[in-house]
Amino acid sequence: MEFLQANLVPILITVLVIVVAAVLLGRKQGKKEEVITDPFERLRHALGKTRGGLLDGIRRALGGGELSEGVIDSLEEILLQADIGVSVTDKLLAGLKEAYKKGELKSQDQVLEFLKGRLVEQLGGEHPKLNENPDGPTVILVCGVNGAGKTTSIAKLTKHLAEQGKRVLLCASDTFRAAAVEQLRTWAERLDVEIVLGQQNQDPAAVAHDAHEKAVAKGFDVLIVDTAGRLHTEKNLMRELEKIARVGKKHIESSPHEVLLVIDATTGQNGVRQAAAFSQSIPLTGLFLAKLDGTAKGGIVVVIREELGIPVKFVGLGEKPEDIAPFDAEKFVSALFA
Repeated sequence: MEFLQANLVPILITVLVIVVAAVLLGRKQGKKEEVITDPFERLRHALGKTRGGLLDGIRRALGGGELSEGVIDSLEEILLQADIGVSVTDKLLAGLKEAYKKGELKSQDQVLEFLKGRLVEQLGGEHPKLNENPDGPTVILVCGVNGAGKTTSIAKLTKHLAEQGKRVLLCASDTFRAAAVEQLRTWAERLDVEIVLGQQNQDPAAVAHDAHEKAVAKGFDVLIVDTAGRLHTEKNLMRELEKIARVGKKHIESSPHEVLLVIDATTGQNGVRQAAAFSQSIPLTGLFLAKLDGTAKGGIVVVIREELGIPVKFVGLGEKPEDIAPFDAEKFVSALFA
């Protein structure tokens, strides 16, 4: 009894700690990750940071009061912070002022609707689709600088096409980076698709040659070629990309049907420079905007469309293979302002 009385406080503290730890552990285990199944809501969720900065900023600037040219000018910094770009921002502000002078804009909601309409126009108002080969395998070259999310984007594109009933063959031509081949092999196993592998430092074009040959012989619907990750300033590596494109034509004359550049949305304006550099080596048919969920700079798609005329064809909405959405200008802009 004396021992119990002497140690009562430490015992109670120990019991309390155990109880609290058990409760916290139970909460942690019981908390499940929110699963968003609606495509538009997933896009809206991914654009949360961009929307928060853009939409909230515009509403604060407008203040719910009367419009004036000064109020419209105050939107400039907000648009630029969303990485919409100087040229596009200037056009949007000029359009707003013109509409204001004509008496067409009188309320905050009208300003938002005006901006939405103009941004859709800047994006071409399009829902671009992948170019397909009607006479054999469709060949998609995927390029991008190291760290842009190229391999994960290929996995997402593979799953997207496989869910449409396409037989997809992967080609690991990123042989200059040891981890790249293994990463793509792992994705191929997870997604249950076939892959043509290259050895480290093997000629990327030689691996692409074997993949094109297999795609034709085995009747695959789509061949996705992972090209060597590179800096857009490395001319020798850019020539390898050109070589891969030439090799493919020996097996499939119309190859490649798509050349997609993966751009990390978090890089902002640097993505424009990357796209410009890559397009000098090979005609880009579209962009895959990766890591959109981790940036407040979703407006970069508007700049690239304005300056280079290259459409965004897919956006990455997260880290999982299913986190992909075909680009739709109207849905994209609506998600920015919803």
